[in-house]
Amino acid sequence: MELNFLEIFGTIVGLVYLWLEYRASIYLWIAGIVMPAIYIFVYYKAGLYADFGINIYYLIAAIYGWFFWMWGGEKSKDLPIVHTPGKCYLPLFLIFIVSFLGIAWILIAYTDSNVPWLDSFTTALSIVGMWMLARKYIEQWFAWILVDIVCCGLYIYKDLYFTSALYGLYSIIAIFGYFKWKKLMSIQ
Repeated sequence: MELNFLEIFGTIVGLVYLWLEYRASIYLWIAGIVMPAIYIFVYYKAGLYADFGINIYYLIAAIYGWFFWMWGGEKSKDLPIVHTPGKCYLPLFLIFIVSFLGIAWILIAYTDSNVPWLDSFTTALSIVGMWMLARKYIEQWFAWILVDIVCCGLYIYKDLYFTSALYGLYSIIAIFGYFKWKKLMSIQ
């Protein structure tokens, strides 16, 4: 029963996080610290070890994102929403591939995970997406749309129905988020 409460609470915090991200609000990072702290326990109990591990990364990335959004803009201005520089795509792709294969290997060799490839895929793409979000790159939404769709099915399979519903909603709102950020980008 405690796990269900944690999952429901994590879902609520996740909705707040998504709303704040949609609005490009710096306060998304507060929810970005609370939500992974909750999901560390939910995912470990469900045997989603890569998701468990990514939430440790999310905690660290949320702190980085908070500071970068506060002080990363030029001349003390807010960090603007921008396109991902072309020079970033190859390194991001390589980070994704190395993370994906490395996490899959760890899950297959050292855990009892019954979904190592999907868990690895969503985790590796989340690593890339979170860094892109921290830099306020508009294309981060494409990573999240794909992660959210895959996670929705994965969490149904793992009987995490509240979390699956949250990620289903995430995938829809991520599409709207992209267009919202595009509009914000044009008026900044």
